[in-house]
Amino acid sequence: MSASSPSENVINAAPAAVDVLAIGRQVLREEAAALHDVADALAATPDFVNCVQAILQLKGRVVVTGIGKSAHIAGKIVATLNSTGTPALFMHAADAIHGDLGMIQPEDFVVAISKSGDTPEIKVLVPLLRRKGVPLAALVSNADSYLAQQATYVLHAPVTKEACPNNLAPTTSTTAALALGDALAVCLLESRQFSAADFARLHPGGTLGKRLYLKVGDLSRQNQRPQVAENAPLRDVLLEISGKRLGATAVLDAAGQLAGIITDGDLRRMLGSFSDLEKLRARDILTPHPATIDVEDFAAEALVRMQLRNITQLVVTEEGQFAGFIHLHDLLREGLV
Repeated sequence: MSASSPSENVINAAPAAVDVLAIGRQVLREEAAALHDVADALAATPDFVNCVQAILQLKGRVVVTGIGKSAHIAGKIVATLNSTGTPALFMHAADAIHGDLGMIQPEDFVVAISKSGDTPEIKVLVPLLRRKGVPLAALVSNADSYLAQQATYVLHAPVTKEACPNNLAPTTSTTAALALGDALAVCLLESRQFSAADFARLHPGGTLGKRLYLKVGDLSRQNQRPQVAENAPLRDVLLEISGKRLGATAVLDAAGQLAGIITDGDLRRMLGSFSDLEKLRARDILTPHPATIDVEDFAAEALVRMQLRNITQLVVTEEGQFAGFIHLHDLLREGLV
């Protein structure tokens, strides 16, 4: 029987009795303290500001590279840049010297992430980047490293100790690098006045995208438009509400203007208030001045208004005229609730 490896012994060992809550809180405090140090480091040199300005003037793309855990952070920064209006590519530092360096064009800008700034892969890559003649920003913890000394800009993310008790597993350093990447992306976003509408165009899928681009009219136009005249008898009101299946009907005056709304809840309450139902007309039981929303408003705003009023439907208007209903079920179907 072969002997177990050290890693297998660790995995199979009985868990130690530790204060999980205390350890978790300590990790978060240590990483939060490190972010304060990173924020202070931004003010120490003009490099961060100059880096942002250089990227704003860029005609090419931002290429972010790293190795190991830094490569994962690089990938996330690339995703954030792309989604906020800055074209970006990920290049693994190890793959760069095996052909991927060809993705870098003369008008690009490279951000290299490395805690130490002295890894073998980085030392091989940097001279190749210098031959390309592209600007290089070093996102490093060690400002005296080889990478920092060779870079055009140094984005300093100082970390004195990892949250790992052995000071080995990248924890605090990756958090610091990720946060500094976010700071870079947000500065670019705000400098470009990148709006919610711009964001929506890049995020058309999923709930987030729908919240940013789906309009009330996109949903209400798929529904029927229950409506009755002010003098409509109770029977017509009942048939309109039950037949159109939206739990309500609009009541229009002689000029076709919205006079009010009658919901199925109004009908139930009405049964205990009136003795002679045959004589009832829509105008007798309507609720005037109902909650409305325009076809051009976002569907997410319809949800907010329903929640504030504790109702399940809104009257939809278009240029001030009755245009239908939007129901809570419409929002549920689209995943907005």
